[in-house]
Amino acid sequence: MPKRVETGTVTSAAASKTRRVEIPRIIRHPKYGRILHSRTVCHVHDELEESAAGDLVEIIECPPRSRTKRWELVRVVAKSTAVDISSLRSGARATEIREASARDEAASATGQEATMPAAAAEQEGAN
Repeated sequence: MPKRVETGTVTSAAASKTRRVEIPRIIRHPKYGRILHSRTVCHVHDELEESAAGDLVEIIECPPRSRTKRWELVRVVAKSTAVDISSLRSGARATEIREASARDEAASATGQEATMPAAAAEQEGAN
């Protein structure tokens, strides 16, 4: 009997060499006929740790590696394009603070008055 090959999305990459992959399924209720969205959760062995959360991966059945791991990673079909907005905002805020301190240092070295950052000037202008 051939090994099953499935495609799913990595939902967790917290453990080392283990990925949690969800495979979505659409089934029809046997009595009422309603369409149900379900998912199968598989724990996958990723030896090289090449996948990350959000990636679309192809997995294949294998002999049990642990109590829950019964699948191996074949390949990463598509990398995730999701962006963490909060980290981008905090990075932009840190850059703005760094630039403001550099301007203040340059102004104090030349004896000029320090200029306000653009965000602070906008807030003051709105008040």
